[in-house]
Amino acid sequence: MDILIEELNGSLWAAAVDKKGQLQGVEVDPAHEEVRWGSVYWAKVARIDAAQDAAFVNLDGENIGLIHNADVRIKQKDGSYKKGGDVAIGKVLHPGQMIAVQAKSAYLPADPNGDHPWLEDKNPRVSMNISLPGRYLIHLPLEHENRVSQRIRDKKLRAQMLSMLDAMGQCEGCILRAASANMQTDVLVREGKLLNAIWSQLQDYFSGEQPALIMEGPDAIHRLISDNAGQTIDRVEITVMDHYQIVEEWCELYAPDLVTKIVPVELPGAQTDMALFEEREITGQIEALFHPYALLPSGGTLIIQETAALTAIDVNRAGDDRPALAINLEAAQEIARQLRMRNMGGAVVIDFLKMKKKPEEDSLKKALEDAFNNDPCTVQVHGLTKLGLMEVTRQRRTPPLIDRVETEAV
Repeated sequence: MDILIEELNGSLWAAAVDKKGQLQGVEVDPAHEEVRWGSVYWAKVARIDAAQDAAFVNLDGENIGLIHNADVRIKQKDGSYKKGGDVAIGKVLHPGQMIAVQAKSAYLPADPNGDHPWLEDKNPRVSMNISLPGRYLIHLPLEHENRVSQRIRDKKLRAQMLSMLDAMGQCEGCILRAASANMQTDVLVREGKLLNAIWSQLQDYFSGEQPALIMEGPDAIHRLISDNAGQTIDRVEITVMDHYQIVEEWCELYAPDLVTKIVPVELPGAQTDMALFEEREITGQIEALFHPYALLPSGGTLIIQETAALTAIDVNRAGDDRPALAINLEAAQEIARQLRMRNMGGAVVIDFLKMKKKPEEDSLKKALEDAFNNDPCTVQVHGLTKLGLMEVTRQRRTPPLIDRVETEAV
């Protein structure tokens, strides 16, 4: 797999391409993004909203975040932290109080003339339970329990990874990511110490009476490399030298094995257009992600419609005369890829081709669950409704791709 890094009109693009030239991942940091997912703030409580049992907090003097009671953390006498929710948030937080929070969702100003005029200009959700993501670990400094990512469903693998956690010694509040399954313990220990050191440095900035951004969350490059940590990355191609230095510094910390694979690429027009994406012939694949349909390899089609409440996907034969199960299994793979690439979230209902046998339905559900194993976001396949629709939920980190880019720029 190759990672390709571009910049256009101030927006940072990162794409993952497999050996066949097929796009497997795309991340974008738009120039107009005001709050990035994962950013840490020293915030001031602005007001309490008793109706929502939540509080609005001033993040940086301009942006306001929303923290729900369940995302509050209360320090106990023994130094541990307790999750909020037992009492009203107004009894724990008060206006003017300074707290350290992290953005759990990104924030883009709403565009009433954009593709999704129904979307509200919502405040970004924040939490006091700060997490620091690495390549193989996620460190939660306010927690003491170590655990394995929920994405690991295999019981034997989970047991093996829990043994790895035990062997790491002093690591506390660590989550093993799926990509760590085949890593050596010393690599994980090194990353755990690094994340611990970052947390120690961050705490030095949690002081004063003015809200401020303390640390930006992972950018598009870091998210894409981390999300593909379980894949073999052959090259990281970059056209802008400023990005070269950023990637090199990050890889020296989290991915030393990738340092020698970072390749600067000189192309005509690299500063004004997507020259690298054009060179690697993935521009058309990115443009296809903005269409309300997708083509299946054997001739079928997916119709993808996003509404305010949910995303609906319809599977069509389109001349493919194979059995319904065969088409559905192929569709399951592409649906997982499309949701990941388009970064769609929330409730998803899928109208697969009708099948008459229960074992076929079970086989399809299992195939869909397996197809989501490579998704960096939390995905749950809930099964078929009485109407025969497959229900899926996907908890995304950032707004959907279509909201993060100006489609005419691609």
